[in-house]
Amino acid sequence: MKRGFYVGRFQPYHNGHQAVLSELARTCDEIILGVGSAQLSHTLENPFTAGERVLMITRALTDLRCPYYVIPIEDVQRNALWAAHVRSMTPPFDTCYSSNPLVVRLFFEAGVDVQSPAMYERDRHSGTEIRRRMLAGEPWENLVPPAVVTVVREIDGVERLREIARAD
Repeated sequence: MKRGFYVGRFQPYHNGHQAVLSELARTCDEIILGVGSAQLSHTLENPFTAGERVLMITRALTDLRCPYYVIPIEDVQRNALWAAHVRSMTPPFDTCYSSNPLVVRLFFEAGVDVQSPAMYERDRHSGTEIRRRMLAGEPWENLVPPAVVTVVREIDGVERLREIARAD
């Protein structure tokens, strides 16, 4: 059985993530999604809580034809320990899938097989761009799965982001 690990902040979960997971579902028997920086929320870079991100992901993946686990993972302040921390918080996995250079390096140094999946239209499908559009009042809904739009609306996420961005 092949179990893959895919980590991201998912701020918010978007169509790029969805495309990667659809591809991983073809090669993995199970997928572990690590919700990184789980302790962070209510900031411009990390506006959503870990629980809200878990909700976005689980609702968006209802049609994924592969069993998956969604596990919040808090940061540790020593990069050399991070891969071991992740392994202690997740079921065992064979391969880490990431295009983040630091994540790739840390898991490589920990002796884990690391593969970098192709990124899907990265210029448009990035949390930074989606949050920018939310703040600017520009269309963002087409960049995330419909289930994520629903969650963001349920939690009043765009207004939260705008309130956080206001100057005193």
